[in-house]
Amino acid sequence: MTRSTAPGSPGPPISEPADEDLLRRLVPQVLGALVRRYGHFDAAEDAVQEALLAAARQWPEEGRPRNPRGWLIRVASRRLTDQLRSEDARRRREETAAALTPRDEFVAPPPGEGRAPAEDDTLALLFLCCSADLPAAGRIALTLRAVGGLTTAEIARALLVPEATMAQRISRAKRRIKTSPSPFRTAEQEQEQKGKREREGAARLADVLHVLYLIFNEGYTASSGRELQRADLATEAIRLTRAVHALLPDDGEVAGLLALMLLTDARRAARTGPDGSLIPLAEQDRTLWDRAAVTEGVALVSDALTRTSLGPYQLRAAIAAVHDEAASDEDTDWAEILALYEVLVRLVPGPVERLGHAVAVAMVHGPRRALELLAALDDDDHLAGHHRLEAVRAHLLERAGDRAAARAAYTKAAGLTLSAPERRYLRSRAARIPE
Repeated sequence: MTRSTAPGSPGPPISEPADEDLLRRLVPQVLGALVRRYGHFDAAEDAVQEALLAAARQWPEEGRPRNPRGWLIRVASRRLTDQLRSEDARRRREETAAALTPRDEFVAPPPGEGRAPAEDDTLALLFLCCSADLPAAGRIALTLRAVGGLTTAEIARALLVPEATMAQRISRAKRRIKTSPSPFRTAEQEQEQKGKREREGAARLADVLHVLYLIFNEGYTASSGRELQRADLATEAIRLTRAVHALLPDDGEVAGLLALMLLTDARRAARTGPDGSLIPLAEQDRTLWDRAAVTEGVALVSDALTRTSLGPYQLRAAIAAVHDEAASDEDTDWAEILALYEVLVRLVPGPVERLGHAVAVAMVHGPRRALELLAALDDDDHLAGHHRLEAVRAHLLERAGDRAAARAAYTKAAGLTLSAPERRYLRSRAARIPE
């Protein structure tokens, strides 16, 4: 429902869902601005949450501010400085005698405190969270939390680990950030350090790309909830990847990831029906695909493949390009897709890559051979019991003519997913198979 704005209020009429989406997009920008200015990652995160609560209380009654980002930064800054001053005062009381003049260790904000900086600090926050001072698992989890805005449960599902394990990783990463001597550097400053810390920079960039890929995947196919897609997450992942590509235009994997996102997101409008139901790739209306995004993605990956070292994101983008350039599902060059997957699983023999490879094998050599490949994945700790494995198995069993087993696998997959559109689709597939 839309509320009217009172005369003299700071902004135009607002809708509650729009505000929720806006706040989600602004969180990493506001957090990045506070961490850049004050440090204290954990305290800054708490201050941002308090600012969000203030916005939720005030904006519906008073109207949205004309500069929502600046408003949030100002409110969060006040909360944070109050907290830091309080903690500093408490520390001085404990450590100094009453006769001594206390030393104020709090760094006062620069002139114009509370005003939003001109630049977007999200990219800098991204590189901070991917600091080499953190274990790899911790920095990926923390970045998904701080930059992607994903819940602990969503991160756990994205990384195929138990939720309790993920909560521990995030807590440890926050504690490590708090005691880390590493400064908060922008991505540009990271590049200035490249000559001194080449290996660290490469590892950090790999984590940055991995996190952006996971954020995009959660946006493109939400792991839970009533909606199949979270367009805000996918769009933000593309925006941040564009920013990284602008900084590193000659990096083939950055270009490959951007191409992959564009080629995949190009299908967004065709993936759901009017009622929000899932439409699989083979049944999509390809006239609804974003051809400008397809053209840009194909150009990016084609250029990267011809002049840079081959990498996994380029291969994934090349696979997406083969799908997007086919005029119809029947015209898809599955032999080329299989050849690309063969290279990909040699570079990255992960369970998700092997699952995609099995699908390509089925399309070229038949479902029986692919089902043998899936049997090996049953023992994979990350994928065993995951709904995608069961959904692919069901599809292959259906193609192989094993109706009863296919129906059972579709039903099992539907019971494993937390996504309502996927659950409805899988149940409908099971119901369509004749007895």
